[in-house]
Amino acid sequence: MNPLSAIYGGVVGARNALYDRGLLRARRLRAAVVSIGNLSAGGSGKTPFVLLLGELLKVRGLKFDVLSRGYGRKSRGVLLVDPAGLPQEFGDEPLLIARKLQVPVIVGEDRHQAGCFAESRFGPQLHVLDDGFQHRALARDFDIVLVTPQEASDRLLPAGRLREPLSSLSRADAVVLASGASAESFPIEGKLIWRVRRGMAPQNVPPRPVVFCGIARPQQFTLQLRTANIEPAAEAFYHDHHAYSERDVRELLALRQKSEAGGFVTTEKDAVNLGSYLTALEPLCVVPVRMEFAEAANAVDTMLGMIEERKHRA
Repeated sequence: MNPLSAIYGGVVGARNALYDRGLLRARRLRAAVVSIGNLSAGGSGKTPFVLLLGELLKVRGLKFDVLSRGYGRKSRGVLLVDPAGLPQEFGDEPLLIARKLQVPVIVGEDRHQAGCFAESRFGPQLHVLDDGFQHRALARDFDIVLVTPQEASDRLLPAGRLREPLSSLSRADAVVLASGASAESFPIEGKLIWRVRRGMAPQNVPPRPVVFCGIARPQQFTLQLRTANIEPAAEAFYHDHHAYSERDVRELLALRQKSEAGGFVTTEKDAVNLGSYLTALEPLCVVPVRMEFAEAANAVDTMLGMIEERKHRA
């Protein structure tokens, strides 16, 4: 093992042991908390899964809010996300969630404070904790962890992308197999196993487009486009959560001209980060990424049932 990864793993293991033994105590909110997270740095589909779960909860008429750190924002403290706001203030993913689900989304470095704020403003209702698996300072009533095939053979930071070893899946209640992950590749015996697949339905795609995005795994996006018979004339990739500038737009327009492309294709998250520059890139197709959940109704009913059972046992 890489020496730095060994040191990192030791620190993570010691911290988890303190929580497991009760020497560090997680603070609890009045209402139940459902955490959605993963093991690695970067994207594994957490935001699409938050959107999927949110829609399933809305179908049941359940009121809920979303608690998020607000990665990449330049503000501090606890804030209620304004759907008409800017990613610099709230973070791109919380802004996307607020716009798509139209439920309260609260950002804060301290998720317990964010939850207390939510309960003071909207009353005690179900909290969905975004990217919460490692945020053990907040007690949760149900832990959902998404895994991808790459994580099965990955290494701990900084040599790899894992924030925790695979053995940490023992804390999960449900493990979501994403991007074709196999249950046999992970130590998840006795856990609820849910399967999802990502899909997209691009509409009004310009001919031979320039495909660009600033997400954790851009190759997955272009692969999905090619599966939908969309062949890029050119590609431009930026780092995750990229805040687009006027210079970026000029370079994209130059790339379009050089490649003789008919327009642009990007993701919903990138559209949030483009802000007022969106119109400068027309014709532009913004592709929503959808997650499909095998046996969604049964899975959500099981989750809600377990939360209710634990509440009565407490």
